[in-house]
Amino acid sequence: MAERLLIKALYGGKNTKIITLNGKKMKKMPSALGRLPGLRILLLQNNLISKVCPEISILTQLTALNLGNNLLEEVPEEMKYLTTLKKLHLFGNRIGRFAPGACDGLQNLILLNLNKNQLTWLPQEVSRLKRLKYLSINHNRLACLPRELCFLRNLSELQLNHNKLICIPGEIGSLKKLQKLCLACNDIETLPEEICELKKLRILDIAGNLIQIFPLGFQNLKLREFYCEGNPLFLKQPIFAALKEDDVWSLQEITLRFIMNELAEQNPLLMHALEWYPEVKNKIAQEKSCAVCGKPFITPWLECVRFVRPPKNWKISKNLHLVPLQTFTCCHKCFIHRGRNLFAIGQA
Repeated sequence: MAERLLIKALYGGKNTKIITLNGKKMKKMPSALGRLPGLRILLLQNNLISKVCPEISILTQLTALNLGNNLLEEVPEEMKYLTTLKKLHLFGNRIGRFAPGACDGLQNLILLNLNKNQLTWLPQEVSRLKRLKYLSINHNRLACLPRELCFLRNLSELQLNHNKLICIPGEIGSLKKLQKLCLACNDIETLPEEICELKKLRILDIAGNLIQIFPLGFQNLKLREFYCEGNPLFLKQPIFAALKEDDVWSLQEITLRFIMNELAEQNPLLMHALEWYPEVKNKIAQEKSCAVCGKPFITPWLECVRFVRPPKNWKISKNLHLVPLQTFTCCHKCFIHRGRNLFAIGQA
């Protein structure tokens, strides 16, 4: 049957635009594909293909390729020749690596589906997929993400469910067009503060992780759907910590607090002088604000949790009644004068 379909396609020559050979128990990609340079869509799902034939490099007009549910062990190098490819499905294989150069020519790729494979890492070269909008790597073995993944400025949807991730890079705040982020069933303990910069994010799924608290500003996200069941979230109850009177501030902390207060008053002398001291500028970039007095500091005195109600327009998990937000106090005096909704977590 597969042979007849291929022969029929070959008769069409340059006019053949689509070939569908799904579920034909094929062990090899037919080399005759090299005689169809005008092919646009190639569907080879549910076969037994373990390697891509070299002739695929001839298909320079291909826009969609489906090799899902085969026996591939890598994202093949031959992909770099498919410069017009927009959709690439490689789900349900045995892929554990990217071949060198595999991403080089995929400048027009919009969708990449790598679900149900054996990936433990992503190469830095993934940043070359400049037009990528939809990336799905569910059910793999990823333990970390390269910061280069966050250089994909056009990314709208990122799915990383059922991996082994323990953290998300802070550079995720660069994904300004991201609308859907799925991180369910990983080992993530904290979300980076930069996630609050995702102004277009509408769907966030972090169910089944190890998250206890969210960064300050999280409640301002314009989410429509938020799922967080299966996380050990802090509840609204006192969390006792070994509190002590203020330690003596270091000279560096005293100096930095003075500089930050002066900058808040727009002291022109200090603002100009900072350009000559990048190390001080970098330190100040790490500043936090006290949850009580609002003044800036570098070294917090105590980590606290503040509870707020989720926005009414969020579609949320049934177990989420209050959102625990991470915040800090700058000194013992401020903590003593805190409001009723602020609880200590532990010594910062």
